[in-house]
Amino acid sequence: MTQRVTIGLLLAPAMIILIVLFFGGFLLGILQSLTYMPLIGLTEPSLEAYIAIFTDEQFGRSLLLTMGISLSATLGTVVLAIASAMALRYSFFGKRLVSFLYQFPITIPHIVIAVGTMFLFSQSGTFARIAFQLGLITDQGQFPQMVNDSLGLGIIYVYLWKQIPFVGIIVLAIMQSMGNDYEELARSLGATKRQTFRHILLPLIIPGILPASIICFAFTFGSYEVPFLLGRPYPAVLSILAYRLYDNVDLNARPQAMAMAVFMTVFLMMFVVFYKKLLKKASGRN
Repeated sequence: MTQRVTIGLLLAPAMIILIVLFFGGFLLGILQSLTYMPLIGLTEPSLEAYIAIFTDEQFGRSLLLTMGISLSATLGTVVLAIASAMALRYSFFGKRLVSFLYQFPITIPHIVIAVGTMFLFSQSGTFARIAFQLGLITDQGQFPQMVNDSLGLGIIYVYLWKQIPFVGIIVLAIMQSMGNDYEELARSLGATKRQTFRHILLPLIIPGILPASIICFAFTFGSYEVPFLLGRPYPAVLSILAYRLYDNVDLNARPQAMAMAVFMTVFLMMFVVFYKKLLKKASGRN
């Protein structure tokens, strides 16, 4: 048995599940988004659902909010992950404890962090009550609004808290594997710390950062539970808006929900294609 056949057999169970569950559901979603639902008498495909969502002001606001939260969380994650990884690569007193606390958020589900954020940072939460007791505010409504706010700050905070160690561990592993030889050589040739980071470290860690960042962006873009707990009812992110349409008692709204889901899937696929081209460019391949 050749190596290719062995690899194919090992991958077959996972690929079958992927094809059946994802592509099967995706195909069904496409059909329903084209208003093809024989069970309720819709048998003629059309683009009415897509026209309806793309001309809906609520969809536009939701898309902008979703993009803003996803990009902010992903970019913030990458910057803070690189900074924290560069600090953790050096030895210092208490590093083992700091490293444990740094990696601890990876084990906590997003929904647990979201509930904790709601209890701590809401205007009726723990920190607001402490500030009131200390006389820093005279009314709990004066506490900065970080939950159910228009910018989604509480949502971004949850994603940062969860994703920074995920990306940071990847960056730290890359730095530790390559050692300090490249940096020391650059410094011996007169390069500054900024030049060493920009021209030596960054090109070496980018191939590891990009896959992690695309995972973070894709998850954030399609996440439901965190925006549901910490976001505003209007405008809501796309995942919540799509679910509301899907859960509507009027089945005629189902095609719009599926059209929204198909749009999100296609958008993420295009983003992955863009990421691959960026990765090849960063790796110096044609």
